[in-house]
Amino acid sequence: MTDLGPLIPRNRAIHPEPYDPGYKTSVTRSPNLPLLSLESGPSEETGPAFGHGLIGALDNNLILNWTQGAAPAVGERILLHGRVLDENARPVRNTLVEIWQANAGGRYRHKKDSYFAPLDPNFGGCGRTLTDDEGRYEFLTIRPGAYPWPNRGNDWRPMHIHVSVFGHSFGQRLITQVYFEGDPLIAHCPIAATIKSRAQLDRLVAPLDLAHSRPQDYLAYKFDIVLRGRRQSMFENKLEGM
Repeated sequence: MTDLGPLIPRNRAIHPEPYDPGYKTSVTRSPNLPLLSLESGPSEETGPAFGHGLIGALDNNLILNWTQGAAPAVGERILLHGRVLDENARPVRNTLVEIWQANAGGRYRHKKDSYFAPLDPNFGGCGRTLTDDEGRYEFLTIRPGAYPWPNRGNDWRPMHIHVSVFGHSFGQRLITQVYFEGDPLIAHCPIAATIKSRAQLDRLVAPLDLAHSRPQDYLAYKFDIVLRGRRQSMFENKLEGM
């Protein structure tokens, strides 16, 4: 199986609305002209590349990676795990998955975050890992807190984790967010509301996974990620690469 080849066009119907007055910064940032759908070319079908050898032993453990194991972060411990697949349900192997998030109080380790919640001196809020041969990944981390943001009078972001996936080409590159099952703030979030189909929004909500939880330690949440796939041709009446 080769990873080179044309990419399946994006289905714009499942993407968030770029212009939504309820999410006020989208008004100035959204395109003014209709979007064009173009065939993928070499710039979308190749790259990106990165140094796989730079991944450290604690990079996917946000509870310990900021202090390199010297002291643990404060908060509810959770495991976020899942698989990275393409549209043809094939695993995306050996690809970089990065996450970043607020701490248990809802504050980011960023100089422009002025929320009143304290910083945790033992929590950096970011991690990375590589998928295995089955496309699996996992992160041990702290459940992030909700936080207010200056959109309307009293808007709050639900608990969420930001996710970046490199994929095997620029056309597969994805940045998204993970929400958590049962969070009542999802229904009140203007950013989440830019996704008009509840079925599509639910794809961003990680369900509780008690089967992978560890008793007396952490709850697990499962979040599978689907990237754009390659168009496949038939070879001897079978899909190429199968």
